[in-house]
Amino acid sequence: MFRRAVTETHKQGNELVALCDVNEKRLALSVREAPPQPGNGIATYAAVDFDRMISEQKPDTVIVTVPDYLHHEYIVRALRAGCNVMTEKPMTIDLVKLKAVLDAQQETGKNVTVTFNYRYTPARTQLKDILLSGVIGDIQAVDFRWYLDRVHGADYFRRWHRYKDKSGGLLVHKSTHHFDLMNWWVGSTPVSVAANGKRAFYTPATAAALGLEGHGDRCQDCPVFDRCDYRLDLDADEELREMYLDTEDADGYYRDRCVWASDITIEDTMQVEAAYANGVFLNYTLCAYSPWEGLEITFQGSKGDLTHKHVEVHGVFGGQRDKAAGENMTTTLHLAGQRPQQIDVWAGEGDHGGADPVMLGYLFDPATMPEDKYGRASSHREGAWSILTGIAANKAIATGTKVDVDAMLAEAGIELGR
Repeated sequence: MFRRAVTETHKQGNELVALCDVNEKRLALSVREAPPQPGNGIATYAAVDFDRMISEQKPDTVIVTVPDYLHHEYIVRALRAGCNVMTEKPMTIDLVKLKAVLDAQQETGKNVTVTFNYRYTPARTQLKDILLSGVIGDIQAVDFRWYLDRVHGADYFRRWHRYKDKSGGLLVHKSTHHFDLMNWWVGSTPVSVAANGKRAFYTPATAAALGLEGHGDRCQDCPVFDRCDYRLDLDADEELREMYLDTEDADGYYRDRCVWASDITIEDTMQVEAAYANGVFLNYTLCAYSPWEGLEITFQGSKGDLTHKHVEVHGVFGGQRDKAAGENMTTTLHLAGQRPQQIDVWAGEGDHGGADPVMLGYLFDPATMPEDKYGRASSHREGAWSILTGIAANKAIATGTKVDVDAMLAEAGIELGR
């Protein structure tokens, strides 16, 4: 996505000067996919030569797309080398790494931008627009449910995300999007968090119930491959085969680990209760094995309710993933004393429901974009607050207690204004 934005969509005023990766074969694939660049073209570096890349190429901006637990390392090194940084979400995964990022940003004064594309989805922006209008009055409480189906949800359990020390669990890796939306929608940040979480579905017990005992460590050459509805066939997908199967000998990374493995440390069923500084309450649920994929959210206000539902995938039937299209999003405004009103949902073209083209325009060609009255840009502050709900929720699950967010930050030596 970023490579295309810099070299094709927004090539005026932008140049991709270098790529850096741990896998030399995947690095070569990325260079092959990019159009020729001015000057000496695209330089390539091994991950161990990241600092040399910065000193030799002198980029204005470093874009960080490594696994979550390594984000802080490259963010900090780029900042201290004098670069601005764009990073994939989540900005990082725990308090120690968060403090390192915040300290480096404060020391250098350079910019950290977190690429929260969900803010730019037309339908999500429309919710912000409606809330800003004050039509439902003061927001009092929010019910927010996110469903991952058994294709998308399962994928987090076969990759590096399945280990909490690598991803922070889904409450950090995935929910950072959702908690960021909450912070932005309600214009506040959490002060207390309680949570429950468990791994209920992607377990050895479920494998046994499905008759999949004796499964292998990965899908490739698994003894029960043909009987498992959750298999990932890297050979059957040209892009996956080229990107992962053909390159795994360079770094030992397996893209198709078994979702039923006993050593998985993340949850697949999570509920969070949070209170915000402005008095708003949140009830949040994330399920990673739903029969459908999408979200449901209701904002309860002093004058009425605003409800939005988006069905992204109807379900998986006979091995086919039935992606929703057309009339798959609804927004309902229900004011006290009036009949519910169906609102025409804003739509857009492009990835992530039309979000990516808008976000990338603001990132790489801001002079051509209209003034953003919705305040969708996300700095290190928004990046920090987006993960703090999940970090606090992880602590609440581990301790069985409600977490005071300010006390948690003070204990970690982090100062972060609201």
